[in-house]
Amino acid sequence: MDYKGWNEFEIGSVLFPLEGSANKDILDKHQENRDYTKNSSYVASVAHWRVDKPVFNAEHCINCFNCWVYCPDSSILARNEKMSGIDYVHCKGCGLCSSVCPTNPKSLLMYSDYEDNDEILKSWPKKEEKNK
Repeated sequence: MDYKGWNEFEIGSVLFPLEGSANKDILDKHQENRDYTKNSSYVASVAHWRVDKPVFNAEHCINCFNCWVYCPDSSILARNEKMSGIDYVHCKGCGLCSSVCPTNPKSLLMYSDYEDNDEILKSWPKKEEKNK
């Protein structure tokens, strides 16, 4: 099967990302151990589109998994019922994870793809006080 570019699919196409997706056992595997179709964004990385990237701050995360649910590219990594980071190989930088994060300050914020994550974490925003 040949790889297709995103603009080669019909508008409204449904792409099934997993080989044998009728098999429920596949959902019990971590994403790196699943068999993906050749037209899925997990196999054909879209990370080269990225201008901004999400940076994850574990100190503020409440493990609500909103980011994991809304991520269109399975780029949110979770292990042992906790968020563990971002898969930058597959993240396209859409910002959905950051926009659905409910914490104050957010545990996911968008920054330039060229900024160093350790430097970003040192200057993370402080908690905003609520007005009474």
